[in-house]
Amino acid sequence: MKKIFLSLLVVVFGLSVTTSCMQEVLPSESTVTADQAANAPNAYENFVNAVTSTLAGKFTYSGTSTTPYDYGYPSFFLKRDVMGQDIALGYSGSWYTTWYASGVGLGPQYAVSQYPWTYYYGWIKNCNTVISLAGATPEEDKITGAGIAYAMRAMFYMDQARMFAPKTYALDKASETVPIITEQTPLADLTNNPRATNEVMWDFIISDLNKAEEYLAGYKRPDKYTPDLSVVYGLKARAYLVMEDWANAQKYAKLAQTGYSIMTGAEYTSRETGFNTPNASWMFGLTYKSDDPNILENDADSSWGSHMILEINPDESGCGYASNYGQQQLIDRHLYETIPATDFRKNCFVDFKLDELSTEGEIIEGLKAYSNYPEWVFQTGYNGYYGAVGGLSLKFRAAGGETGHNNQYVGFVVAVPLMRVEEMYLIEAEAAGMLNEAEGIALLTAFATTRDASYSYGTHNEAYGNTTTSTFQNEVWWQRRVELWGEGFATFDIKRLNKGIIRNYANTNHLETNRWNTITPPDWMNWCIVQTETNYNNACTNNPAPTKPTSDSEEHSW
Repeated sequence: MKKIFLSLLVVVFGLSVTTSCMQEVLPSESTVTADQAANAPNAYENFVNAVTSTLAGKFTYSGTSTTPYDYGYPSFFLKRDVMGQDIALGYSGSWYTTWYASGVGLGPQYAVSQYPWTYYYGWIKNCNTVISLAGATPEEDKITGAGIAYAMRAMFYMDQARMFAPKTYALDKASETVPIITEQTPLADLTNNPRATNEVMWDFIISDLNKAEEYLAGYKRPDKYTPDLSVVYGLKARAYLVMEDWANAQKYAKLAQTGYSIMTGAEYTSRETGFNTPNASWMFGLTYKSDDPNILENDADSSWGSHMILEINPDESGCGYASNYGQQQLIDRHLYETIPATDFRKNCFVDFKLDELSTEGEIIEGLKAYSNYPEWVFQTGYNGYYGAVGGLSLKFRAAGGETGHNNQYVGFVVAVPLMRVEEMYLIEAEAAGMLNEAEGIALLTAFATTRDASYSYGTHNEAYGNTTTSTFQNEVWWQRRVELWGEGFATFDIKRLNKGIIRNYANTNHLETNRWNTITPPDWMNWCIVQTETNYNNACTNNPAPTKPTSDSEEHSW
């Protein structure tokens, strides 16, 4: 059977791809020419819309509704975050066990390595189509679309660079990321397209963001599901943070904050709109829609809400992997215990001490501090595989009020944040502090006291592996871990800061046989490129398949 590269297959999503054997799809059957696209009614606008509308909602990876981690961009949040320490799984048979257990299943010949290749190069193809149609010098009616495509392409390559490069930019500029495919890449070059080094990749990312900044100047977007200039500034702040260009990271993080405000405690812990509805802190996001396949099919179980939302009526719905099937994502117990009681973010997670109470009634009474549906939360914990409630996350709430809590087809129709202004405040503080520590401490303290009025600098300086990181940077990292929990940053920060992970310690809630401690970023955080690519792209190298530790580590003493 002939095989061609996944990156050639898609103009907009809709192609089903199997990972055991790529189906024969000829380019002439799966792409459109520029002339065809230009002549179709509203073609350019439709291609621009596809750049963001394909981020969630469909079964793009598997083509089947029974793959519960095939729900788009937010699924990568969990794949990355469970590789570290801040999320513990409550069940060894979770759909995310492959990434949490971090063994041979992450190797290049296994299906999960196809997942990022299918999604990210499909998204990049959508961007390339828009950029190609816009041309080198876009006409007035195509400038905005080109700016959106350049911004999103930069975001997609930025993710891939951090997932696939064994060393981050600041540690090794020669470390290899992924092959770059642009609107100008000839088909013939795809058989000899090496992985770009960090230096080449991040220069390319900045170049795309420079174009996006130019083209989106003055653009007024219709909603927060479309990038605008503030999002470009935010992406630049992320990029310069990785590059340790502290002056530019500080500059763009500050620019990105304009027009936004930090979430209040009431907004952060809201039992109705908590992390399901854009507010004044959200800079960019995506949303699931009621007619999405991820919502309509498989009882909505193959959706972000199924994995992250607990408060769905078990008697009316009986669905949801987190709420009813015993597959919850838990906060790491040690991280939870380092959050002061005066920090309102702690209220997003159930206290482990509730499990020490004597009766079901006492536990349910204690759960009223976290949920309007304490009986359901009790059932979620105790009737599932976990057998407890301590560490359950209530950060992400069901949408739709009472109706949504009783009907997952409403409750799981949520928005998901992709960028919040709080991240920008933390980037600004870290970057400023790496240039002038006193200034950074002042900025960090100003931010932290919006979460905990009793915050005292210097109390979160635990050494995870890399002890060369300063007290200041450790403090910023701790704030990022708590503030951005479950939002997809954990692995990126561990690699960027050259940290280890600690899963085994006294009273850990990590699963046995997965309680590993490392002093540097573990090799399973260096994602493998799918073998199909390296088989047919002769210049593409690969990362070694990760080796799972053979036993739990000795307990770490804090």
